[in-house]
Amino acid sequence: MSFSVTNPVTDLIDPVLLTQESVRCKSITPADDGALENLAQPLSRMGFDIHRLRFEQEGYDPIDNIFARRGTTGRHLCYMGHTDVVPAGRESDWTHPPFAANIENGILYGRGVADMKGGNCAFVAAVSRFLNERPDFGESISLLITGDEEAKAVNGTVKVIDWMREQKHMPDVALVGEPSNTNHMGEMIRVGRRGSLNGKIMVRGIQGHSAYPERSDNPVPHLVRLLSRLIDEKLDHGTADFPPSHIVISSVDVGNPAPNVIPARAEALFNIRFNDTWNAAKLESHLRHILDAINPNYEMDVWCNAQSFVTVNHPWRDIVLAAVEKISGKKPRADTGGGTSDARFIAQDCPVVEYGLLNTTIHKIDEHAPVADIETLTATYTEILRSYFA
Repeated sequence: MSFSVTNPVTDLIDPVLLTQESVRCKSITPADDGALENLAQPLSRMGFDIHRLRFEQEGYDPIDNIFARRGTTGRHLCYMGHTDVVPAGRESDWTHPPFAANIENGILYGRGVADMKGGNCAFVAAVSRFLNERPDFGESISLLITGDEEAKAVNGTVKVIDWMREQKHMPDVALVGEPSNTNHMGEMIRVGRRGSLNGKIMVRGIQGHSAYPERSDNPVPHLVRLLSRLIDEKLDHGTADFPPSHIVISSVDVGNPAPNVIPARAEALFNIRFNDTWNAAKLESHLRHILDAINPNYEMDVWCNAQSFVTVNHPWRDIVLAAVEKISGKKPRADTGGGTSDARFIAQDCPVVEYGLLNTTIHKIDEHAPVADIETLTATYTEILRSYFA
């Protein structure tokens, strides 16, 4: 597959053209459809070594990823992104075909343009501008691009990072291009993320007829009391960098369609978004302590897919904040909201921040990004490279 992504006047990579080519790749997880090669080709022409990494694990789809690096010495900045996208739904619901990458009135439409192909392409274009300014550049820039962020995230970033550790490719700082702004460019950067703990509570009872409750043991009231205690629990009051942790009850089920039958068991699912007051083990212990005081006759399984992290008191955070303000003309805030991202996989190894396009339309019908925002993001990434490697 061949891509035309350079501006014929300047011979620099055009971020909008590259984004259009990327959106036209129908890379719904786990498919790639040329999306990784769309980035690998221009990077290769700029002197990057391209490592094509395919990971497989029983029970999960095999996933293609790339790690591209230029330079082996000096400071090392790594950009992290993903080329996989969520399904488009019914294409007839879209104003423009989701994989056509049409531009109308200065708006580029397409699945993945905001989340996060526009960010990937802006960074590749920014590297071309930076290297054009610095032909003698002798330090290290890399890109970790996965095809497995929107699904299980098993054969993607986490395994590439393991490979990077083994091959001595770990960076000094990391930049994730996830869409971070809600209303306008320059609104915020993400300097951390809350952790996410999931849990399932089950209470067993004795099934019976509702006319004879004395012959049964209804698990529903027992579960309701446990859930009421969870709902009332105030885990903390927040920290300097995070809002308060919170508990959400996401499902209650007894698997019983008959109103005159007392069920044999009742189950509930919950999710906790937690700040840096907690880790998963400490949080699980706390939950068991408060539930045991209500009724110890329950079963609970918990699983954590993300620990909390935050980048504080580090020059990397200040460099990104300053670059965003310089290009956007707005003073961004350092934020830790939102869901999880692949930044969690590298946070234990180096400082990481996130900055990208607007997230208003991600995963929605008619996902889009203004062409001007893609240009602004490219200029911002270029300024980040200038400042970090000053």
